[in-house]
Amino acid sequence: MTTDLIEGFLAAIPLPAVMVDQTERFIAINSGAEALLGQGIQGRHFATILRQPSVATAIEACLHDKQSRTARHLSNDGAQDTTYTVTLRYVPGVGAVGGGAVLACFDDITEREQASQMRRDFVGNVSHELRTPLTALIGFIETLRGPARDDAAARDRFLTIMEGEASRMNRLVGDLLSLNRVESEERVRPKEKVDLTGLLSSTLKTLAPVAEARSSAMTLEAPEDTVSVTGDPDQLRQVFLNLVENAVKYGGDQVRVVLTHTDRDPSVRAPAARIQVIDNGPGIAPIHLPRLTERFYRADSHRSREMGGTGLGLAIVKHIINRHRGRLRVESDLGEGSVFTVILPD
Repeated sequence: MTTDLIEGFLAAIPLPAVMVDQTERFIAINSGAEALLGQGIQGRHFATILRQPSVATAIEACLHDKQSRTARHLSNDGAQDTTYTVTLRYVPGVGAVGGGAVLACFDDITEREQASQMRRDFVGNVSHELRTPLTALIGFIETLRGPARDDAAARDRFLTIMEGEASRMNRLVGDLLSLNRVESEERVRPKEKVDLTGLLSSTLKTLAPVAEARSSAMTLEAPEDTVSVTGDPDQLRQVFLNLVENAVKYGGDQVRVVLTHTDRDPSVRAPAARIQVIDNGPGIAPIHLPRLTERFYRADSHRSREMGGTGLGLAIVKHIINRHRGRLRVESDLGEGSVFTVILPD
């Protein structure tokens, strides 16, 4: 097999691919492999480029016994760590004096690895969130059957706690179903026209009892003219209920909702409505800000659980805003409150 034929064969392979002959040097490399491993490596010893022991050992063994093998190659594309499965196959009759060579193809499995890790993390988080209330329920049931069987006061107290734990599990299941529904619709753009002014006013009225119980004042600042966007009214209501309720529960005693409209917002490069939920609470430490929309992430785990939070609210908010091709921004300084900004294109 001529050099031109080998190079043409490798160029036709849709994966990064190299060929190493019995001299242990690269005799052919395609453009994908050049992008992965670097330019000008043809003719060099493979161990000077592929320095990871698992890959080097697999190539040496394949050259020796001509058996197929696989290995893992770890790299970095400049933005994140990447993982490749390297498939090795022996090709007879090519290379130096026709002694045969190893064809190595690199299959990028980074997304599969990340998806697998996300599934494991998700199952672990859900299990953890459910285990706590379930353990409490089991403990109280055992107590009510035993020592507190005839203690009416203890029974009432335990039943109240059990009701709270059961409600928490119910909220968690509800949020999981809501998150699944939102994710399944994320690529489908909504088509209805939504009156944001009316929607925000209705949201504040719905949350008035919550604000009153916490002695928190809520105000809406909006233009005289109605501001409308294309959206899903139920999902947008869910966004604003979540953001305003969070501000009431975890913010200070004043929550301002500010609605404005601009003919061109640079973040979405189109006319857009901007909704800001501003509180005067204790603020959020900078270390937490990039992770607030992760599933089950809480800046203050203990306080969030006490308030009945599931850790999924902002993840749902993020996916809804993504569906609307909008943006979510969070600004906060410790001791100076927080500002959650939602930008929705018309």
